[in-house]
Amino acid sequence: MPKSPAARSPGRPRGPAKPATKTAAKATVAEREPRGARRKRETRGKLLEAAFRLMAERGMEGVAINEITEAADVGFGSFYNHFESKEAIYDALMDSVFEEFARALDALIKDVDDPARAVAFSVRHALQRARREPVWGKFLLREGFSARVLSRGLGQFLLRDIMRGVAAGRFKAPDLLMSFVAVGSTVLGAIAVEQQSSSLHGPQAMPLKKLGLDLEGIAERATTTAMTILGLPQKEAESIARLPLPGPMPARQA
Repeated sequence: MPKSPAARSPGRPRGPAKPATKTAAKATVAEREPRGARRKRETRGKLLEAAFRLMAERGMEGVAINEITEAADVGFGSFYNHFESKEAIYDALMDSVFEEFARALDALIKDVDDPARAVAFSVRHALQRARREPVWGKFLLREGFSARVLSRGLGQFLLRDIMRGVAAGRFKAPDLLMSFVAVGSTVLGAIAVEQQSSSLHGPQAMPLKKLGLDLEGIAERATTTAMTILGLPQKEAESIARLPLPGPMPARQA
């Protein structure tokens, strides 16, 4: 005989079954997505990823649209179904590399009251991401000193946090522009060193070691330097540069 409602598993609210994992949830969404929309989304993602890798190596000016479509393995005409121009896909990449990361980072440190810790956490997260995702780091290096970076994303947030620290008396920056440039240069220089470090082993690394230029702890050392540029005493800068990081940061999405 069928069980009465009262006899069914007590203590469990009845309702529609839910996916057990995030993977299952994504699969459910994918099943509901129309085939045409899914293909369009996937093609756009391929174009962005191809442009990202090519432009990280050669910059926007050094890459042609047909090279992007060939690398993405899609038809040349498909490009214009998603982007009006090479500049448009580049702008989308700038959003992905700088804007999305900056917003995620800002959300992560929003409850950090100390401006010094906020800047230190931001610097270390950027360096760690560049280490985890070398192409992201290359793109950041190529665009790090461009006017576009100063007016959006990472540059804007860094400048804002430095200004907050100055206003709170936490930082000393008699020349705000040069302090901002010096901190940014420290971050980019550290990324460049780590990008090259994989090839500096054995005999190639000996000249650096003889000069005392070891390659350990670049992220913490760069953060310490950034803090001293902003006026913190050396010991306090070293301590802040080694605090546990809030996180983790989400990976870049194409």
